[in-house]
Amino acid sequence: MAYVEKQSPSVTREHETRHYVHLEAGRVVWVDYLKGFCILLVVMLHSVAGVEKAAGADGWMHILIEVSQPMRMPAFFLASGLFFMRGVDKPLGSFIDSKVLHFAYFYVLWLTIQFAFKAPGMAAEGGITAPLASYLLAFVQPFGTLWFIYILPVFYVATRLLRHLPVFSVLALAALLQILPIHTGAVVVDEFASYFVWFFAGYALSGHVFTLAEFARRNPVLMLTASAAIIVATWAATATAVPVADLPGWMARFTDAPSLAFSMLPVASLVLGLFGVVALVSLSAVLSAFGQADFIRWCGAHSIVIYLAFFLPMAVTRVVLL
Repeated sequence: MAYVEKQSPSVTREHETRHYVHLEAGRVVWVDYLKGFCILLVVMLHSVAGVEKAAGADGWMHILIEVSQPMRMPAFFLASGLFFMRGVDKPLGSFIDSKVLHFAYFYVLWLTIQFAFKAPGMAAEGGITAPLASYLLAFVQPFGTLWFIYILPVFYVATRLLRHLPVFSVLALAALLQILPIHTGAVVVDEFASYFVWFFAGYALSGHVFTLAEFARRNPVLMLTASAAIIVATWAATATAVPVADLPGWMARFTDAPSLAFSMLPVASLVLGLFGVVALVSLSAVLSAFGQADFIRWCGAHSIVIYLAFFLPMAVTRVVLL
């Protein structure tokens, strides 16, 4: 292990910030921790929610998936954009190969694998043509947990097209999309609106993210205390319900629920996501500095593999548990 000097992009292309980044085997260790936290939270969400739905009751881990909701996917997408500055200006052919076809291959592969397991049940419920119809629909409407793999190339292409525009203008527009209650029913449109701001922030503000990680590494007590406070505040926000009747009409019409958690409200979700990212980046940097909880780092280094494959052991385990 060594601390080596690394060039990271700052907010503008004219200035670069130099950071000392903890590397091992060519990987940035704290980023692997960050991805590890994210993938563990994602797997926890689907595993716990699936068991709770089947059992008809909430379990003791329900509070964990509730508290992680505002920060889970924002941190995942921010981590995905952190190193995109290296590839955004690649020749078009190389860019398409590495950032579009690469993910398209994995999407089609794992879509086919998942349908191989799910097709018998679909055919039993909807007839022999139901699996084929659902399979074809999945090419325009991402299927299940694979939506993340589907939308990443969309984020890469959008960022490449927008890279010459003023950074803060793009961030402001992306933040507005996140704030607006956009619910069209089209997964790509809705998830783009919800999460593009985090991917673009990872790309455009990576220098500041690395600065935050280095500050946390040098001030572990301060940042662990701040992270604990953020988690407690996030718990309070997720536990506080706001009656839909008290919401503005334009906001209330996008939900059938009688109430919404405060953390789900426009602006609040963006702010909580930002502070959640600060907490997860800080925790990751401190753990990497002290070399603790290495299994989280391992999960982060294999996050895409875990994300693609976890559905099968999850499904089997759910049957056994129930």
